[in-house]
Amino acid sequence: MRKTSRHVTIIDVAREAGVSYTTVSRVVNNKEHVRPETRERVLMAMTRLGYVVDQRARSLAGGHSQVIGLLVHDLGTSYIGEIIRGIEAELAPAQYDLLLYTTHRRKTKESVYVTTLTRGMADGLLIVLPRDPGAYMETLRSSNFPYVLIDHRGTGEETSAVTAANWQGGYTATEYLIKLGHRRIGHITGALDQGCARDRLEGYKAALADHGIAFDPGLVQEGDFFQPAGYAGARALLNLSDPPTAIFAANDVMAFGAMEAIRECNLRIPEDISVMGFDDIPEAARVHPPLTTVQQPLQEMGRLATHMLLERIKDPELAPRRIELPTRLIVRQSCQSLVEQCS
Repeated sequence: MRKTSRHVTIIDVAREAGVSYTTVSRVVNNKEHVRPETRERVLMAMTRLGYVVDQRARSLAGGHSQVIGLLVHDLGTSYIGEIIRGIEAELAPAQYDLLLYTTHRRKTKESVYVTTLTRGMADGLLIVLPRDPGAYMETLRSSNFPYVLIDHRGTGEETSAVTAANWQGGYTATEYLIKLGHRRIGHITGALDQGCARDRLEGYKAALADHGIAFDPGLVQEGDFFQPAGYAGARALLNLSDPPTAIFAANDVMAFGAMEAIRECNLRIPEDISVMGFDDIPEAARVHPPLTTVQQPLQEMGRLATHMLLERIKDPELAPRRIELPTRLIVRQSCQSLVEQCS
């Protein structure tokens, strides 16, 4: 009778494959200098014996766990899903697995999970839109643990990060609405403790200033990147004595909430009011009317951050890099010229 996977050891696999246990170790840890036919023989022996790799034991023994940790705040939107698509596309050929933790927007959980993942659970760490990186960034740097931030500018020159041109995206969105004739443009921000939300707000302000339009704080509603905040922000803007003729939401999900509020007020989009989003998640093209938005290259952000992380794992002495990817305007049917609105 063959041993169960719980009792099968690396020595058993070596004996079954007719190789040394050192060779088996090289295969398990995905090392080079193993002939393809030998690697195949070892893998077949592992399958026949039901050998299961103990990831923690591999890490403690000085090998790689072949696991990447991913820390996200929430799984409720396609924003995260698109980033994960890019991550998985890069991990698959590298034969790495993904270990996912969600913080549910709790800052304390973020620090606890980072500590857990860096204690032998993973070879490197990806953190999407971190809420409180200052609480653990020095620990990561001092231990030289490989990590990359996604959609965050980082906390210094020693931080590896991939983000998008959020300021430019906010500017482009606002300028597009201005060129359509809008002068009262409402803005629903993301959570302002996050740099991307502040950058989009500053881009909005800069576009107004460059076109001679005074900034009106009453036209800005603070949100949190989730749909109920978009709904509440739009209701507040529509209840103004002089409501906006266009609303720019800091992400598509809040734009969907704004569209719901607009319809509840018996207003038409874009005939009565224009709506602009940010991100270009898949649902943006499927809502009615299809949403005009600013596209973040979300999959590319995930792919590039993962590539950078794998490079750092392979060579821990590589210098940190910070990359900003461009955004671009995607014109659909949710925005209309103010002249057309008034005709």
